[in-house]
Amino acid sequence: MRWSLPLVPTARAAWLAAIAAPVALVIGAVSPGAWLAAPIAAVLLLALIILDAMLAGKMADWQVVAPQDAEVGEPTELRVEARFANAPAGRVEAALQFDPRLSEGGRADVTLAPSHHAGMLAGKTLVSPNRRGTALIEQAWLRWTGPLGLGARQQSRARSDEVRIWPDLSPVRAPELQMFLRDAQIGLLARRIRGEGTQFEALSEYEPGMDRRRIDWKASARHTKLYARENESERNNQIVLAFDCGQSMCELVDGLPRIDRAVSAGLTCAYVALKGNDRVSLFGFAERPEVITPFVGDVRGFSRLQAAAAGLDYHNVESNFTLALATLSSKLQRRSLIVLFSDFADPTAAQMMVESIGRLVKKHLVLFVTITDSELEELVSAPPSDLASLARNVTADTLVRQRATVLEQLRQLGVDVVEAPWEEIGYALIDRYFDIRRHEAIG
Repeated sequence: MRWSLPLVPTARAAWLAAIAAPVALVIGAVSPGAWLAAPIAAVLLLALIILDAMLAGKMADWQVVAPQDAEVGEPTELRVEARFANAPAGRVEAALQFDPRLSEGGRADVTLAPSHHAGMLAGKTLVSPNRRGTALIEQAWLRWTGPLGLGARQQSRARSDEVRIWPDLSPVRAPELQMFLRDAQIGLLARRIRGEGTQFEALSEYEPGMDRRRIDWKASARHTKLYARENESERNNQIVLAFDCGQSMCELVDGLPRIDRAVSAGLTCAYVALKGNDRVSLFGFAERPEVITPFVGDVRGFSRLQAAAAGLDYHNVESNFTLALATLSSKLQRRSLIVLFSDFADPTAAQMMVESIGRLVKKHLVLFVTITDSELEELVSAPPSDLASLARNVTADTLVRQRATVLEQLRQLGVDVVEAPWEEIGYALIDRYFDIRRHEAIG
């Protein structure tokens, strides 16, 4: 839908009228016979505004160009283009109204400038999506002023452009990770890698420097020589990325919710695991299980995991770990590596999580991933300047100790724990995944 608004005054015209009003009052007070000058001046100003707006130029067409897809936390370009029959005499500006998912405040201003094409003006603005989902660009305005800057023409368009906001996959595209995967001995060639893992591959004559624990004493006794077992590196392991979507994961970490930071790290690890011929599934839960996908065993199926991760919603409720992890365990037919992304603020509520994870450890290998609470650490390390700041330091230190206690309880249960700042959590998770794959029997 499109319509033209009447010719409108600019801010300059409003300021000019505001300045002229008290002058007219002074003239009327000093010389009552000259009061006619005020309405005459107002009429002249109105005529100038209308004339200036008419001289602004004729606009042929304009449009808003928005991408269909964006990634949370990544700068996204919104572009406005306008074509004029003649070069506009003054400034050309646009304003956009959109879903706050695209940018805080839900509004952006754009100044248009001449482009390479004759009669074409264009301008752009960068927005940073802060939540996953589908965002609408709802309204757009275009205004261009006359040569005096007193009057302007304006058009408005109601829009329904959809921008799908996906999880951030910039770590997957990082040159460092791609170079590592290119050189790593996983997933690139269908070959057997000996010397690691737990699956027996062959016997070889023992040589100095080999791990003595690999000596096969029965075979050595039969051949009267020392022989060592060579194991094949494990493949086709089942890995479940389990995301807690409750209120503890909705807290902001450097401008984005924890769940979005966790999703980016999880998908990066999933990409690496698929390269290594392991099978990956995604599971999301809050009050109840929300999303569970079939296992994907090929990099070509990575988009299915990405789409499922985009569907993980934000819930300001306590997560039900008992129901969620019991449901997940019932779905798994074989021993799997479960990577659980979660967080906690209340140690009492965390005990329910610890008990549920303890039951899961009996059948599966569990890796608990949490993002370091940098705000608490800053409060603990900040020198107190008064009683209020001292109280904050003591409270923060208590919470840090309680957090460390819960993580230690998980370790005592046999849970592997990864805790790191959000910038490092993805690569810390990948390092731990490789370590588990080299030394643990997942499946």
